[in-house]
Amino acid sequence: MTDFDCDVLIAGGGPTGVTLAVLLARRGVKVIVAEKEADIYPLPRAAHIDHECMRILQEAGVADEVMASSRRASRYDFLNAKGEILMRFEGSEQVGPGGWPLANMIHQPSVEDALRRSLATFNTAELHSRWEVKSFAADADGVLAQVATPDGSKTIRARYLVGADGARSPVREASAIAFDDLNFEEPWLVVDVLVDDYSRLPSENLQICNPERPTTCVLMGEGRHRWEFMIKPGETAEQVSEDAFIERLLEPWNVKGAVRMERKAVYTFRARIAAQWRKGRVLLAGDAAHQTPPFAGQGMCSGLRDAANLAWKLAAVVKGEAPDALLDSYQPEREPNVRATIEMAIMMGKTVCITSKWGAFLRDMKFKLARKLGKLPDGPPAYPPISTGAILEGSAAAGSYFPQLIDNEGNRLDEQMGIGQWLIARSELASAKLAPFRKPLERWMDKSGVEAVLVRPDRHVFGTGDVAELRSAWDDQTRY
Repeated sequence: MTDFDCDVLIAGGGPTGVTLAVLLARRGVKVIVAEKEADIYPLPRAAHIDHECMRILQEAGVADEVMASSRRASRYDFLNAKGEILMRFEGSEQVGPGGWPLANMIHQPSVEDALRRSLATFNTAELHSRWEVKSFAADADGVLAQVATPDGSKTIRARYLVGADGARSPVREASAIAFDDLNFEEPWLVVDVLVDDYSRLPSENLQICNPERPTTCVLMGEGRHRWEFMIKPGETAEQVSEDAFIERLLEPWNVKGAVRMERKAVYTFRARIAAQWRKGRVLLAGDAAHQTPPFAGQGMCSGLRDAANLAWKLAAVVKGEAPDALLDSYQPEREPNVRATIEMAIMMGKTVCITSKWGAFLRDMKFKLARKLGKLPDGPPAYPPISTGAILEGSAAAGSYFPQLIDNEGNRLDEQMGIGQWLIARSELASAKLAPFRKPLERWMDKSGVEAVLVRPDRHVFGTGDVAELRSAWDDQTRY
């Protein structure tokens, strides 16, 4: 069977699935998104997007709109029960290597709406609500999926199926892919509010490391704020979700009359990674492939990074420009980054989630000593670069993240260079296209000690060195 309804069928129309669909459609790939819900979930979930993921949203055509309604905090504080600083991350409003502010607090439904409107502009893409992938069978050439729709069962033939269908992923379950449990599981109450008076709310993001009730307090998109409260042993989801209970939790914040409750929900924060992200013609992305506690704000970001890594590879393969084996690099490239973000989130979570007074006392003493000795980090650590996969291993800066430079007029390098791979040689920096970015490009090349760099479509460095050798190495890895 060789007749295809689409090149890529994506199960799940959340931010990961729709971002992947937009990036594929921009590359001329025919894509169908099957989303089982009737509409976007209307209440907030993810609250944070970092600079790298804003760059991904830029490629998807929605960054300016998302930025317009996002908010920024100047710092992220971890405080003990007395309000003393245990750890402080500053400068999150500054522009990061991705060309956007380091940390952006968002309203997820607005982000999803912008992504869907962007997807609708492509005639090679379809998003169908109330469509659910019920079963599928893969063969050497593609996947045959049975999809439940409002008009009855429908058969979809695709070259590849991507399960971006959430933590409970039916695609992952049907593929018999196990999870590696990283042994973090904590139930929390999430309370989202609409804000009427910002002057009575904190302007920074906070982790309150109080053993009586560990608490998170963070900004969200325009007009909103969030609290998260750890649920104590013996408390039930029903009990902590009662309005009167929540009012008591908010009393110490003195925000009565300044906020109105929008959502309350109980979540169990988990840390897990799927054992396989690819099984033949079936791939996993986002929460279907990995789940992270929220303390580092990397849950949705990790899914967007999956989409960016996978999009250019799937496009090259389905268009006959690269071998199917290129997709084997997806998990080896992404998993180390995901594990590092999850480990960071677990470290933060274990710092916050201490409920023993003695344990909290020891933690506080440890942090005070480290602070005096200057041993505390002043920000989240840099996550590991790509160390293996579709890169020229052994060349300087291979696998590192290539910055998005901004010229004096505010123009961004990505917009000038386009969505494909870039081969930038020092000898061509005076060209009309590169001249506005010449000085920072020279500084980057000087620092790396190179004459040319080949940057992948997901803006990681493929390799550096001689121009002809870079072209040849790229072709060897990404061409038939």
